[in-house]
Amino acid sequence: MDDNYPTAVEPIGGDPQGQPEMPLLTAQGLSKAFGGIQAVQDAQIDVFKGQIVGLIGPNGAGKTTLFNLLCNFIASDRGRIIFDGEPIQHLPPHQIALQGMIRTFQVARVLSRLSVLDNMLLAAPHQTGERLQNLWWRSHLIRKEERHLKEKAQVILESVGLAPKINDYAGALSGGQRKLLEMARALMADPKLMLLDEPAAGVNPTLINQICEYIQQWNQGGITFLIIEHNMDVIMSLCDRVWVLAEGQNLAVGSPAEIQANPKVLEAYLGQ
Repeated sequence: MDDNYPTAVEPIGGDPQGQPEMPLLTAQGLSKAFGGIQAVQDAQIDVFKGQIVGLIGPNGAGKTTLFNLLCNFIASDRGRIIFDGEPIQHLPPHQIALQGMIRTFQVARVLSRLSVLDNMLLAAPHQTGERLQNLWWRSHLIRKEERHLKEKAQVILESVGLAPKINDYAGALSGGQRKLLEMARALMADPKLMLLDEPAAGVNPTLINQICEYIQQWNQGGITFLIIEHNMDVIMSLCDRVWVLAEGQNLAVGSPAEIQANPKVLEAYLGQ
């Protein structure tokens, strides 16, 4: 990976960040090409602790590719990513998740042939029973840990209305319920930052409102969010700050009100 990333990036619309602390997540100069197509080019994004940040742009703008780069699902060609004060662009995705940055997907990924409860339990990190030798030498600790994790999973599932489905196969859930399960499963890992890829896509309006309420509750509980979403009502009602991508490049950043009034965004994203 080429580390000749920009050391500073000029503000791209809206007011400067004006934040005294370092961002929880910052990416500078991120670029990725697939063959001759430049999917992301010199992209920058900052997410400060406690924020709900939106990432918007037209179809093909590079939003999901940027998510994949941030989590190292795809290796970037260039750039640097700092999470919680440490560079992470060299780490595999599972180690990034262990550090506290968890993502969801546009089409929810659940283990269809396992129960809702088992989906939850598999997400808990650092389980004693993961080491074969502990099955003999630390069996008492493993049983105690399993009881605790089941109780934690039950509480989380109750909070999102999935407790009645706890013993059902995850594959039997509706699309909206799968999205809730994926987000609930992420909570099992005690994330510092959750990257949500279109949490409202394909979800009925009632459930969208519930998902927004859950995100606000989890944010008040200390979790920071970066959200890709095409539903502008969701973005404008939830987000403290919004970043806009167009053709793989930063177009603007600002408050929801600033983004709504930005003529470049209206032209590139809304087609006006």
